[in-house]
Amino acid sequence: MNREVFITDGHWRKTLAAARALGGQGIRVAVGESTRLATAMFSRHCHQAVVYPSPFFRPAEFVDYLYGRMSRRGCQMLLPMEDETLDLLSRHHSDFSKFTYLPIVSFEKLRFARRKDKVLTLAEKLGIPTPKTWLVDDLMQLDDLAERLPYPVVIKPKSGSGAVGVSYPENAEELRARYPAIHRRFPLPLIQEMIPREGPGYGVSILMDENGQVKASFVHKRLREYPVTGGASTLRESVRRDDIRDMAVKLLKALDWFGVAMVEFKLDPRDGLPKLMEINPRFWGSLSLAVAAGVNFPYLLYRMSRKETFAPVHHYQIGKKARWLLPGDLLHFIHNPGRSRLLPEFFRFRDFDTVYDIVSLKDPWPTLARILTLLTFVYDRDMKLRLKKRNHDG
Repeated sequence: MNREVFITDGHWRKTLAAARALGGQGIRVAVGESTRLATAMFSRHCHQAVVYPSPFFRPAEFVDYLYGRMSRRGCQMLLPMEDETLDLLSRHHSDFSKFTYLPIVSFEKLRFARRKDKVLTLAEKLGIPTPKTWLVDDLMQLDDLAERLPYPVVIKPKSGSGAVGVSYPENAEELRARYPAIHRRFPLPLIQEMIPREGPGYGVSILMDENGQVKASFVHKRLREYPVTGGASTLRESVRRDDIRDMAVKLLKALDWFGVAMVEFKLDPRDGLPKLMEINPRFWGSLSLAVAAGVNFPYLLYRMSRKETFAPVHHYQIGKKARWLLPGDLLHFIHNPGRSRLLPEFFRFRDFDTVYDIVSLKDPWPTLARILTLLTFVYDRDMKLRLKKRNHDG
């Protein structure tokens, strides 16, 4: 079999991190995207750049193209990195599995894991702390509910991640105005209590094998985000929180999970409890931190694809940091009202305990490519659609 690993969605930071993680182990990597101007394609660890049909606008052609490539060449492992490619390939798992190792769960499990209302209900049954949540079955309920809520609250879509479709009404009047507007795009969004923003967010990254055994775990703490009110982490740090990790494992085992996932929590300063926020059922944007700290998730998946046995990886460097500088952390600084408190540390770029998601002296070309790809969001309808769908990733 061709020992190559094919990674989709070359625009994203996590794809670059995966290419570097595998290429650093001497593994041949092919990166795919719907355009040649994609960040990960410019990495020295990308041995072949593959332009395929857009999974957004030409999904059937995307599947046919990738299936044709796999049937002709095969590859050791196929890693879909984004929701759209993940969904398409999960629907055709049995077809692709004839030619490659595709470490993802069924489409039904993916859909369940993305549904915040279903995941929160399951978590409550498992005894995992969650924010107080109100489910609206009919808009006629809204007037009565609006008078009883403990403001401020959060309106968020039942599916999806990030700041798209999220609003923070401060009173009943704002709730009545904003909820129907969000409902038109995301039907019957849920309403949650607002966990104070000073409570830090935590991400628990997990790898599980086909038998539901945990093969690796990693926990990071969010230090900065963009948008500032809650979004993708722009600076995060590796930490040891076995209590949070154990809750994430309990939840994923209940789902009979396979492959990677990141479970997100937010610490509630009012009672000291970490509250479950959502499951990210794929690779996450902050993947570079886990790899730098010693948990090489892509390479461990590669070893699984070759039926290798290895001891579970739970130990890693504590206090390691990773920074998404371009453009994430710069945008955080610009939009943070308290930016003066970040000085002068914000502009110190040489720290031996900090790695960068994109910037690397050993692999410099993705940095230039990233700057150029930002321009594609101006004219590329494929990229505009991606940005509208989500702006949050780890």
